[in-house]
Amino acid sequence: MNALLSHRATKPLLFMLALGPFAHLLLGALNNGLGPNPAEALSRGTGDWTLRFLCLTLAVTPLRQITGWTALVRLRRMLGLFAFCYGLLHLLCYAWLDMGFDLGAIVRDIPKRPFVLAGTLALLLMLPLAATSFDRAIRALGAARWRQLHRLVYAIVLLGLLHFFWMRSAKNDFAECGIYAAVISVLLGWRLWAAWRNRNRAQAARRPNARLTS
Repeated sequence: MNALLSHRATKPLLFMLALGPFAHLLLGALNNGLGPNPAEALSRGTGDWTLRFLCLTLAVTPLRQITGWTALVRLRRMLGLFAFCYGLLHLLCYAWLDMGFDLGAIVRDIPKRPFVLAGTLALLLMLPLAATSFDRAIRALGAARWRQLHRLVYAIVLLGLLHFFWMRSAKNDFAECGIYAAVISVLLGWRLWAAWRNRNRAQAARRPNARLTS
């Protein structure tokens, strides 16, 4: 599997697959195939895929460590950037289809509606991650600071889930939100468990040394 994931065609294939939802929405809009409310379908579709790509990005580390497919790491950056791109499209749908590009109305609306505020904060936090997703930025920041900055993804995915929950609560539709909540809980819970396990292992490794030097 590592050989397959490392193949030079893997990244272009992932790129084309990640463009698939956008192509589907665009063709649907051009062919009047998005149902009775195309604006809502576009906004909902781009928002759903933002959250899905965030989940896929977070899934890379546990999947890599569980399966040993180390080459998955080379795909994580692209998944994260597509999450940001779909987030921008989601914002564009809101600004254009809901607010008619009325900047004053947008500024007044953001703090007024909690789900819009949560989504806006999530996208703003994604900006520095997208801007530093290149090798030159890693070298400039240093690996430790870069990793610390990119831990913002945990806050981003929680804000994205909160945005989704508040948006669905207006329609009393929580089933899909529950699925996302379960997936995100597993992905973040696994990280907490892994950190606890590693800390215990480090403490256990220090104990014999402590006894030897006492």
